[in-house]
Amino acid sequence: MTDTLCNRTFDDIAIGDHASLQRTLTQNDIATFAVMSGDANPSHVNADFAQSTPFRQVVAHGMWSGALLSNLLGTVLPGPGTVYVDQSLHFHLPVMLGDTVTVSVTAREKWADTHRIRFDCAVVNQRGETVVSGEALVQAPTEKVCLARTQLPQLRLVDDGPRLRALVEQARAGCAGHSPMRVAVVHPVNAVSIQGAIDAAQAGLIEPIWIGPENRIRAAAQEAGIDLSPWQLMPTEHSHAAAALAVELARNGKVGALMKGALHTDELMHAAFDAQNGLRTGRRASHVFVIDAPAADRLLFITDTAINIDPDLDTKRDIAQNAIELAQALGIATPRMAILAAVETVNANMQATLHAAALCKMADRGQIIGAILDGPLAFDNAISAAAAKTKGITSPVAGVADILLTPDLESGNMLAKQLEYLGGATIAGLVIGTRVPIILTSRADGVPARLASSALAVLLRQAQMRAVGLLDAPPAASTQGA
Repeated sequence: MTDTLCNRTFDDIAIGDHASLQRTLTQNDIATFAVMSGDANPSHVNADFAQSTPFRQVVAHGMWSGALLSNLLGTVLPGPGTVYVDQSLHFHLPVMLGDTVTVSVTAREKWADTHRIRFDCAVVNQRGETVVSGEALVQAPTEKVCLARTQLPQLRLVDDGPRLRALVEQARAGCAGHSPMRVAVVHPVNAVSIQGAIDAAQAGLIEPIWIGPENRIRAAAQEAGIDLSPWQLMPTEHSHAAAALAVELARNGKVGALMKGALHTDELMHAAFDAQNGLRTGRRASHVFVIDAPAADRLLFITDTAINIDPDLDTKRDIAQNAIELAQALGIATPRMAILAAVETVNANMQATLHAAALCKMADRGQIIGAILDGPLAFDNAISAAAAKTKGITSPVAGVADILLTPDLESGNMLAKQLEYLGGATIAGLVIGTRVPIILTSRADGVPARLASSALAVLLRQAQMRAVGLLDAPPAASTQGA
């Protein structure tokens, strides 16, 4: 492709002059035109639908073919300065995903008094089939023009949370043939916490049990037009009592997970971590954000982001092991963990680098199992293979990390929220290392985050049950991190 666009004037064009270009239809092309036009017709935007239904002869992706003809007329023949007057196109066959088409125009008639030219138009696929034919009438330029070719911006289409949606489907598949997991929804006194649990229930993931002040729960449901009658409601006087009752149900095996409603995290965690009646195990609990970032080619796990404020080395060992087990429960057989710091070399004055080095040696000695660890690594080296190569870092983790273990809660929480609010990521969250997982979504989270977080809890619980022989083997595992 040249850097300049030069037109051909009306006088330069003879009858029979011809130009053509080739393009291959990609999924991005389909999505781009669907977004631009608002056309969600499945015979246009869904290649599988268009090929597998009786509507195959409907024109699929006709707008794309028409745009290619316009491109050819406007940039090549006649080129810059061309004014479209009229066109008539006939669509004979659909252009399907992966088809390579040759688009051509041929001058057929000229009118000197108006400087108009009629072109025959054709679009032919790689099998030699004519998919589009017709004609276009344009007013050709009368002055020679050469322009610098405009560098088109890179177009990136963002699909919010496709990997997390896949986890929801994975969890649903694991629930097939089993009763949904009973989940204590703690203090759900607003519509979003109720609706998030109901969506998870309607997806077949959970059976919610509403725990909290009955009048406030029913009032929130009524205001939102939600029917609570299919599920049990266990009334308590206030949020403290709701948290205590939910923890008691988990200790007694009556529920498989807790879900935070409209109460503060500290209030729920105070009950969960009670030394006598809480949900403690031999390992420190921690929080993991599972991040579906548009710019990443895999899910990212960021930990700890909500529980341990300034973890010491032993706590980080538990944080690491918790995250590894969650990643494995989601189908990543051997996750890669990057222990983050501001630099990628050990510095005696930077505790995060010392912790990173020690954690890697602990993994070598079998004190942390199930993953490949490396650190210290700066964020760019953990995520970008190009950045790691530029800095001369040779590592099985650099550039391909699944789990990011952050120096402390503040850095982890800020990193996750930056990816969400500035990077367009969809996130889900879970507290692990307790007797049952705790779905610890933010009060600002919407229903999709709560649904995905429920799927995380279900998948982790299923893995724990398989480990003790209470559940059959899972569906085929993900290849992420393999």
